[in-house]
Amino acid sequence: MDRRPGMSARLKLTLSYAGFLMLAGGLLLAAMGLVLLRKGWLQTNAAGAWTATPGTDFLQGFAPTAAAVMVFLLVFGLLGGWFLAGRMLAPLHRIADAARTASTGSLSHRIRMPGRRDEFRELADAFDGMLERLEAHVAEQRRFAANASHELRTPLAISRTLLDVARSDPHCDTAEVIGRLHAVNTRAIDLTEALLLLSRAEQRSFVREEVDLSLLAEEAAETLLPLAEEHRVGVTTDGEIALANGSPALLLQLTVNLVQNAIVHNLPAGGTVRVRTEVRPRTVLLTVENTGQRVSPRLVPLLTEPFQRGTERVRGDHAGVGLGLAIVKTIARVHDGTLTLAAREDGGLRVTVELPAA
Repeated sequence: MDRRPGMSARLKLTLSYAGFLMLAGGLLLAAMGLVLLRKGWLQTNAAGAWTATPGTDFLQGFAPTAAAVMVFLLVFGLLGGWFLAGRMLAPLHRIADAARTASTGSLSHRIRMPGRRDEFRELADAFDGMLERLEAHVAEQRRFAANASHELRTPLAISRTLLDVARSDPHCDTAEVIGRLHAVNTRAIDLTEALLLLSRAEQRSFVREEVDLSLLAEEAAETLLPLAEEHRVGVTTDGEIALANGSPALLLQLTVNLVQNAIVHNLPAGGTVRVRTEVRPRTVLLTVENTGQRVSPRLVPLLTEPFQRGTERVRGDHAGVGLGLAIVKTIARVHDGTLTLAAREDGGLRVTVELPAA
C-alpha cells in the first residue's frame, strides 16, 4: 500500500514528551505566579505598596525568569525525549529487520531478544514463534509437493510404457493392456481426489454441525463391510453417543480412512478391527484398534506423514495412495482435535482421535 511520508514514531514521541513537559512546566509557573501575585511578594517598597501596577511588577520581576525556564524545558524535553524515544523504540528496529529478512524468503532468522518480559519482547517472541511455524509449514509443503509430483508421475510413466509396448507390438493382448491402464488410471484418480480432499480440509471452508461419532463409526463399518469380508477381518463397533462440532462429510472421511487402514493392514486371515467411541468431560474420543503385524515404535510417528507407508504393513494392491492417515491428521487438526497413534504389543495399531465435545 502506498502511503504518504509522515513523522517517524521517534519524532512523534519526542514532540509528545517535550509538549507534555512544556505543559507541566507552564502550569507550574502559572501557579507560582498566581501565588506571588496574591501574597504580594513582588512588592518592593517598605510600605508594602506596588511600585507600579501588579501586572507591570509581575512582568518585570517574574516573566523573564519564567520564559528562561520554559526555554530550558523545551530544549531539555526535545533532547531528552529524542534520547528516551530512541532507547524505547530500539527493539522495534530489530523486529523490523527480522521482518524484512523474512520477506526475502529467509525464514531461519530469529530475533531472540534478551531481557525481561515486556510488550516489545512479547512481540519479538510471538514473531519468532510465527517464523518457526512458517518455516516448518513451508518445509512440509515443499516436501509434500515433491512427494506428490513423484506419486503422480509414477502412474503416468506406467501408462506411457504400456502404450509404447502396445504400439510396438501389434500382437499384444489389447484386453490386458486396457485392464492395466484402467487400474493405473484408477490409482491416479484416487490420488488426485485425496490431494483435493487434503487441500479443502486445510482451508477450513466448512460449516460446523453437531455430529455423533458413534453413528459415523457404524456407517463406516457398514460401508466397508465388503472390504472386510474380502480380507476376512471382523469389524465391531461399540461405545456411547459422542457429539462433536464439525463437518459431517470430513469426519465421516476421517472415520472411513481409519477403518479402511485397519482392515487393509491386518492379519492375512482372522484379523479384527474394533471401533470405539468415548465421552470425556470436555472431549470425545474415537478409537480404532486392529490386529496385525508388529509395528516398530520408530515407524509409528512417520505413518501420518504424506506418502509415508509402513512397508511392514503394506499388502498387495491395497497399499492405498499414502495419504490416508495424513488426511486423518489434517481433518483432526482443522477440527481443533488431536491424532494419537500407538503400536500394540500383540501387533497392529491403536489410533485415537480426540475432538472437543459439542
